[in-house]
Amino acid sequence: MSHVTAYLTTKGAADAIDFYARAFGATESYRLEFEGRVGHAEIVIGETTIMLSDEYAEYGAIAPVTLGGTTVALVLEVPDCEAVFQQAIDAGATLDRPMKDEPYGRGGWLIDPFGHRWNVATMTPDWDPSKMS
Repeated sequence: MSHVTAYLTTKGAADAIDFYARAFGATESYRLEFEGRVGHAEIVIGETTIMLSDEYAEYGAIAPVTLGGTTVALVLEVPDCEAVFQQAIDAGATLDRPMKDEPYGRGGWLIDPFGHRWNVATMTPDWDPSKMS
C-alpha cells in the first residue's frame, strides 16, 4: 500500500501546531525539538497525518513566508465547510477566496498565518468529475 503525506515547513512550527488545533481541530501526535526549533512534528486532522517542522534553510526546508508564497495547496474535506472555514478565519487565517458553490460541492480558500493555502470544502456526495466541462 502506498500513500502521500504532506510535510509543511513553517516559520514557527510550535505556533503552527497551535493554529492547526484551533483552526482545524488538529491533535499533535509527535514532536521532536532540536536546538530550539521543531525538527519534526506530526499532527492529525480527521484521519490524515500531516508532518511539519520549523524552517531549516541549511537543509533546503524553506517556509512559504520566506519564499513569498507557495505552489502547493491543501484540501480539507469536512462535513460543514462553512463552520470550519469561519473557525480558521477566527483563529488567524486570511481570506483568499470566499465560500461559493462549485461543481464538486461548496468551498472557500484561505491562507494560514504560515503561508500555506487551504481549500476548505464539503463535497457533493454524487459528484462525478468526468462530467466537468
